[in-house]
Amino acid sequence: MLFPLVVGLGNPGAEYDSTRHNFGFMVVERWATVSGAGWKAAGFANALLARTADGVRLLKPLDYMNRSGVSVSAALNWFKLRPEQALIVVDDVNLPLGRLRLRAKGSAGGHNGLKSVSAALGTEEYARLRGGVGAADGDLAGHVLGEFAKSEREILEEMIVRAVDALQNCQSLGLERAAAKIKNDI
Repeated sequence: MLFPLVVGLGNPGAEYDSTRHNFGFMVVERWATVSGAGWKAAGFANALLARTADGVRLLKPLDYMNRSGVSVSAALNWFKLRPEQALIVVDDVNLPLGRLRLRAKGSAGGHNGLKSVSAALGTEEYARLRGGVGAADGDLAGHVLGEFAKSEREILEEMIVRAVDALQNCQSLGLERAAAKIKNDI
């Protein structure tokens, strides 16, 4: 298994459930649902943990986005994994709505969740799947903490399905082939 830990980043609480910043939560929740995995409290961090049928551990840090790294670091330590064995799923305002980008490593690109993960791990050497939530028209916080418009929900649904497929393809095909498949799906 290439990525035994897949982390969806988001903010806890019902008020954030359908916001753009919770794209990472939406994706891991969907993967858990389609694989029949249930969520439980992680004993090592303020997070929820699920395990897919094929053994991938899904993690939802329950600290706010800018503190996500604490749970990611704790999970890696708990499961005795290296940072490059984790794949982080996040929203990205620099990608058009519906676009996915899968990379083996990279910068935080201004994303507070990725900044927190990189700081906690002391490296940017971890994979990430970014989901495009569209550019902000001035108020970045309002944009990412805002809900998807009704007209965007069909695109969001399709993007979540494609993201889960991409994560599953990472496990079976490897990151490079999964990333190429994403590019070809556009």
